[in-house]
Amino acid sequence: MLSYQHAYHAGNLADVQKHALLAQVLAYLTRKDKPLSYIETHSGRGLYDLTGVEAQKTGEAAKGVQATQSWFAADHPYRQAVQRVRKTHGKTAYPGSPLIAQSLLRPSDSLHLAELHPQEFTALRQALRAPNTRCYHQNGFDLAQSLCPPEPRRGVMVIDPSWEVKTDYQTVPKFMASIARKWNVGILMLWYPILRDGSHKAMLTSLSNSFPDALRHEVSFPAARDGHRMIGSGMFIVNPPWGLDDFARDLSRNFARLK
Repeated sequence: MLSYQHAYHAGNLADVQKHALLAQVLAYLTRKDKPLSYIETHSGRGLYDLTGVEAQKTGEAAKGVQATQSWFAADHPYRQAVQRVRKTHGKTAYPGSPLIAQSLLRPSDSLHLAELHPQEFTALRQALRAPNTRCYHQNGFDLAQSLCPPEPRRGVMVIDPSWEVKTDYQTVPKFMASIARKWNVGILMLWYPILRDGSHKAMLTSLSNSFPDALRHEVSFPAARDGHRMIGSGMFIVNPPWGLDDFARDLSRNFARLK
């Protein structure tokens, strides 16, 4: 299914959670001089305009990134990544996770970004031109399987499907178990929506059985509009780096203050 386009939801509260945790992980990894690999299975277009027709139609960024930057210190990597992108692309630009990663990583690091939607892929390739970045117009699950274990072996994989394909809830646990067998040192970061019907629960039970030491971080927030199914979001992180659980708790306290 190729109908999903993240431009309608860019910069929302789910993005704040996902991107803040991702930036924290990348900042930790880049403390060492050793290069790393970054793989993303469902990349989207990478760069969004919060004054665009799609973003204005939902207004989700107003309650998301535009209302929460004070949660993060001026030197926090998430805030720095947003500022770097806006310095280049304008004050209303917002980076997707591929551009968050590219802005925080180094020339010696390797980025592999998959996107199957034709228009989103074209935009992604345009937005993330760099010698260390390769964009793939293919199924992200297939790409990840073909790349793992990557070289360099240190690194991160972001798994962020649209969840419009119902079988994703069954596919993801099997996929992550397979990747972990191939790449046991990789940090695997799965984002998932928390919906009113609890669609995620069986998947999380399966994942927790396979990865009992993973970090599971879930936040709740008001529905974006009347009748909206998503009332929170989660991150399931395999091989979380040291200290990430403390940052996640701080993030939870900020989300708990939302009304």
